[in-house]
Amino acid sequence: MSKISCERLFYELELFQKLSVEERKVICQNVEYRKIKEGEIVLEEGQVAKELYFICKGVLKLANVNDKGNEAVHYFLEEGQFCSNLKSFNENIVSNYRIQASCEAEIIVFKKDQLFFLYDAIYYFKELLGRICQRALFDNIQMRNSYLGDDATARYRKFFAQQSTVAVRIPLSDIASYLGITQQSLSRIRKNRS
Repeated sequence: MSKISCERLFYELELFQKLSVEERKVICQNVEYRKIKEGEIVLEEGQVAKELYFICKGVLKLANVNDKGNEAVHYFLEEGQFCSNLKSFNENIVSNYRIQASCEAEIIVFKKDQLFFLYDAIYYFKELLGRICQRALFDNIQMRNSYLGDDATARYRKFFAQQSTVAVRIPLSDIASYLGITQQSLSRIRKNRS
């Protein structure tokens, strides 16, 4: 496990709870580090989530195929955020979306059995991760809801204002899908913005 990637994880965790040296060591011993390429899928739609991811570098998207057969991107998650389908993970049911890298990424992987070990080894760890994941989910839902009622141009401007660090790293097709517009419309909006 890379010390640098563990340090990023510790930084985010310690925004909520101070960790002892021993707790840091136990966490590092029970996670894996993985580099993933743009487009690589870490959780397939229809599979049961058995891992929780912490993003050290890059952007992951949560997406599925809608009833028209098109990709629908629901959320983007970037550095310092946890990612999984928590309903699938916690209830052992199939995921209704996939998790995929929108650009090259580096993640820390908590496999389910390792995570349960950490819950036993560090008495507050389950509650800590629960608080962090709930806050992130709430923030993502609020952001997504902020686009309701806006036209395509307003949605793009808002997206760029709220998630500029994501917008500059991911394919335009992902942005268009997230905003619910065609790539051609997005190209026109971007051209008119210049």
